[in-house]
Amino acid sequence: MIKEPDSVKAGAESERGFGGPPLLSFLWPLFAATSAVHMTTSVLRFWSDLSSSESQDEAIETAPDWTTQNEVRLELPTMRLRDFSTSDSGQVILICAPYALHQATIADFAPGHSVVQTLSKAGLSRVLVTDWRSASPEMRYFSIDSYLADLNIAIDEFGAPVDLIGLCQGGWMALVYAARFPHKVRRIVLVGAPIDVRAASSNLTRGVADIPLSTFDGLVRLGEGRILGKHVLNLWGRSLLARETDHVLQEAPDDGDGHLVELEHRFNRWYKCVVDLPGTYYLQVVRDLFKDNRISEGRFVALGRRIDLKSVCAPIFLLAGRDDELVHPQQLFAVASLVGTPKHCLEKALAPCSHLSLFLGAQTMTGAWRNIAQWLRADLDKALAS
Repeated sequence: MIKEPDSVKAGAESERGFGGPPLLSFLWPLFAATSAVHMTTSVLRFWSDLSSSESQDEAIETAPDWTTQNEVRLELPTMRLRDFSTSDSGQVILICAPYALHQATIADFAPGHSVVQTLSKAGLSRVLVTDWRSASPEMRYFSIDSYLADLNIAIDEFGAPVDLIGLCQGGWMALVYAARFPHKVRRIVLVGAPIDVRAASSNLTRGVADIPLSTFDGLVRLGEGRILGKHVLNLWGRSLLARETDHVLQEAPDDGDGHLVELEHRFNRWYKCVVDLPGTYYLQVVRDLFKDNRISEGRFVALGRRIDLKSVCAPIFLLAGRDDELVHPQQLFAVASLVGTPKHCLEKALAPCSHLSLFLGAQTMTGAWRNIAQWLRADLDKALAS
């Protein structure tokens, strides 16, 4: 059933600032600027220094390996579909990872900080992840439909209906897919996902509202049809404070065994390894989701059909961060009134954390994500018992 935390209501009424650690501004390239003037100044300063930033490219490290053993089951134009399954039978759970500035390893970051690991330990034996490809020059015209089409191929490969988990930017993609193909999705989990961006204000939505679309278009032209991750990383800066990493990972100060130092190094490697985005896809997201709010208002077209969220009747679990500085909880919780899912099949949870901690925090793994795993298993266990 739906649980509406009092703190969410209070946050929506007060329009609180959600001002968490500054490193979190990178999650969706260039959206967290406080004003168009700030954005323009930052871009011009960055571009004038492009020659020096290009010389720093060699300092960008390779991404950390995946934590959990897996194999690539499909090679598609937009993704590698990674299979973490420990059994050939059981309900398929597909994690739709964010396609933003950083890699999909956010879903399987490190032991004790892994969504994949948490689900697997709870007895969910068939877990897959969309490992989105960095956009090559040939991919610059890929659109949202390109990613939805490959997501559809991946689901057909393993057999519908699947349980679909959408993380952050992967959340709106998962919900749009479920509305386009409702018979292919059994259960839905959305975590820290911006769906109805007009339900409440956040740093992210305020930033994009202040910036004219022509500015985003100019950034794509500067990247010759793409948003280049290395340029965005240089623009925002590469240095992270250890205390910010500790905060994100929900780790106590190092007790001398070096565990936290290793985690911080791993996090910094992940942070510095970026992906490029197709310009067409990027501009669609800016316009359709963040400026025009088309998904929640029933005006978004996916794979040739207008999306009606009321066609989504599957059980849904919504997880938001109480202190999320990018996605206000109400932007996600508004889903409850937009879909056709019966009220008794809707669950809401509010984790005491900021945005990135929803996917990486140790306490979130042992708390909210363990509850999600139990929710996914509930009817399966009931079916086995009967």
